Amino acid sequence: MRAFVFPGQGSQSVGMGKALAEASPAAKELFQEVDDALNQHLFRIMVEGPDSDLTLTENAQPAIMANALATLRVMQKEGGFSLGEKGDFVAGHSLGEYSALCGVEAFDIATTSRLLKLRGQAMQAAVPVGEGAMAALLGADIEKAQALADAAAQGEVCTVANDNDPSQVVISGHRGAIERAVALVKDHGIKRGVLLPVSAPFHCPLMQPAADAMAEALGNAKINTPLLPVYANVLASAIADPDEIRLRLVEQVTGRVRWRESVAAMWEAGVTDFVELGGKVLGPMIKRIAPDATVRSVVTMDDVEAALGAF
Repeated sequence: MRAFVFPGQGSQSVGMGKALAEASPAAKELFQEVDDALNQHLFRIMVEGPDSDLTLTENAQPAIMANALATLRVMQKEGGFSLGEKGDFVAGHSLGEYSALCGVEAFDIATTSRLLKLRGQAMQAAVPVGEGAMAALLGADIEKAQALADAAAQGEVCTVANDNDPSQVVISGHRGAIERAVALVKDHGIKRGVLLPVSAPFHCPLMQPAADAMAEALGNAKINTPLLPVYANVLASAIADPDEIRLRLVEQVTGRVRWRESVAAMWEAGVTDFVELGGKVLGPMIKRIAPDATVRSVVTMDDVEAALGAF
């Protein structure tokens, strides 16, 4: 069995999509569709930067989605590829869940672009700059990370945001609590705590205003039954009902990204082959969760051709 997976924030870099657009009219067409939906020259920012503009949450989220969906579009248009025929499940890391849903036609590309733009703006606006923070805990499992978060909270928000793999957990919350947690890592048997260069504390209760904004936007969005079930971040299990998809995407804004559990559940369900579209971030995590899995990343035209030959 095969799952197609889609990367999340942090996988962006200036120059992304440029070579693909130059090599394939199908990719260029998709980037134009995203620009048109947003009434913005997003692709120019992707190609030319500056990095400070690309890393703005409201730009990074639709840019990462566009880059992933461009690789899929090239495979479809130039290789006759069908995600519905070649896959069994899809999943995405945080914003990547939207990319996954677009890939299996639950959303169209214009709707996905606008939802992610709004999601980025709402998450940025939810907490004043400087009041929140996130930190990666290296050499931490979920139990150690939870104990550390509880110890550091001291009345403030400090919670597990991303359970990425057996050796990396991300915490999120008030800046003071996150800084206390980083200072306490050794006391909890954790190798290192690293503050992340993010502009807001994602996937924690402080994001409730953004969840409210997404509830309204998703309430007005057309969601089709996906071609394949999607493993929801907040459940670590597969769903396909449009109303449940809508509900879980709202919960995802404040909820934990249960990536480790999602990959483990897919492996238990019989998935042995994971294909990451538009990035090389999730593959290493997947190998740490399911060491015997086969992992392939599709980013370049060479990757596209190799993947089409393999499926």
